[in-house]
Amino acid sequence: MLSNSQLFDWAGQLAMLGWFTLVFLPRRWQLLNWVPGYIIPLALSLLYAGLILANFFTVEGGGYSSLAKVRALFSQEELLLAGWVHYLAFDLFVGAWIARSADEIGLSRLFQAPIFAATLMFGPVGLALFLLIRLHFTRDIKAMS
Repeated sequence: MLSNSQLFDWAGQLAMLGWFTLVFLPRRWQLLNWVPGYIIPLALSLLYAGLILANFFTVEGGGYSSLAKVRALFSQEELLLAGWVHYLAFDLFVGAWIARSADEIGLSRLFQAPIFAATLMFGPVGLALFLLIRLHFTRDIKAMS
């Protein structure tokens, strides 16, 4: 069985493969789009499910109804790892959605890369950045029509 440290490393490397695919590989190949958009987030989600289901009910005083209960959950290494994997899965899934949406509106990869970096490092900040850019970009396109 893999240690928590090994699972952490494996999950991070898998997520980085997804981000590498989004930034550097062509999106014209539909199957390749599935890697960061579905396959890797699914693998990470299954790891998360295993970690959370095996450990969630083992923490006394743990739960989601208060900050103290969430702190108690994250005091257990397996659940801290589950929380990290949760971030990796969702941030990559959102990044793949951003990539698809950015391609649809014709946003250059040069502009997409910093949005991906923000999404990888700060999740919702990258999403907010893209939503604001998309709003501005699509408004400009409509004004030119």
